[in-house]
Amino acid sequence: MEALRSQWDCLLENLGVWQGSFTSFSPQGELLEDTPTIVSLQGLNDNKTIRQLVRRYLPSTHSTGKLEPQDLVLEYSSLNRSILFFNNGAFSQGSMQFAPFAEFGAELGLIASDRRLRLLQMYNCNSGLQKITLIREQLTSENNNPNPSVVPEEPNLTVDDLLGEWQGQAVTIYPDLRSPDIYPTKLQIYLNDAGRLVQQLGFGDRTITSSARIDGKCLYFDQGSQPVQVLLLPNGASSNCPLQIKNGQAFILEVGWMHAPGQRQRMIRSYDAKGGWVSLTLVTESKIAAERVSR
Repeated sequence: MEALRSQWDCLLENLGVWQGSFTSFSPQGELLEDTPTIVSLQGLNDNKTIRQLVRRYLPSTHSTGKLEPQDLVLEYSSLNRSILFFNNGAFSQGSMQFAPFAEFGAELGLIASDRRLRLLQMYNCNSGLQKITLIREQLTSENNNPNPSVVPEEPNLTVDDLLGEWQGQAVTIYPDLRSPDIYPTKLQIYLNDAGRLVQQLGFGDRTITSSARIDGKCLYFDQGSQPVQVLLLPNGASSNCPLQIKNGQAFILEVGWMHAPGQRQRMIRSYDAKGGWVSLTLVTESKIAAERVSR
């Protein structure tokens, strides 16, 4: 693993014109809205400044049936403390502190060659999961008209896609920019005799075992003090987070992306029991064995 570059240099991995869509889902995975988008990141002043354009194509207010662009333009030359980047340009930004009775959320962004996948997990003032937004993008030379075929719609991630043995590497970075931690990972996923999904997760010398009830595209890990849901989404994506954040308990927000058969990335944004953001982890893993037999 190469040394972690400066955060600004890591940001520059995202330069270009990204064409795709913002797709919103309910916590149960029901499609709420799908908006074509173009996101352009342009380097100015010898890449010392970034000009970011977010163009959403929304239904016309004149009932013409056409989509009209709505632009948001930002320029910045520094990064705030709520965002961290990895060497390949993957990143997460969001709330640094969870607090009851306040809105809360984060964005987790993964990158693979000329494609990006981003996920926003938003919570309401009652600490309940309110909405999930999946953003699928591909680099393009065009910057005007959206072309929905640029990012083809692919089927939802399935349980069968996940079953098996995975090995990889995790890199954990910290908001205080201390040296990153790098360690091997192992993940075994199988179905037990009761039809539940069992996950054995190894980080370094630790192993954590948990199981989930399968309900369509929702996996409910319901045995802990703070139950979490993994929602299986289109284009190999998955969202892992609590349905309800409980005050005084540590928790994570996670996105997964099977960007190619047997190749997966996961990003985990971790919060401690006081609600503070403590670390960001990027896992890059490969499936080394299939597993379809119950244990």
